[in-house]
Amino acid sequence: MPELSRFYKIIIKMQYSDIGQHNKPHFHAFYAEYKASIGIDGELLAGSLPVKELKLVQAWAAIHEEELYKAWNKAVKNEPFEKIEPLK
Repeated sequence: MPELSRFYKIIIKMQYSDIGQHNKPHFHAFYAEYKASIGIDGELLAGSLPVKELKLVQAWAAIHEEELYKAWNKAVKNEPFEKIEPLK
């Protein structure tokens, strides 16, 4: 699963052709032993993150919503996508 961004020890990834389980545009966030699938709209779809890290990820997603949809559209077609700036 290719890395999309990394900030505050949170790793954001997006999987190619990942429309099976959630069928909603989403990405995966990893922090320590936590992992979660999060909709581009910020909805927690599966898994969990600590509250602080979830809010950071949701803020990052809101800032980069357009770029996330572009990455999603490429990923579902198995096309490489660009990395997105981290939260600063």
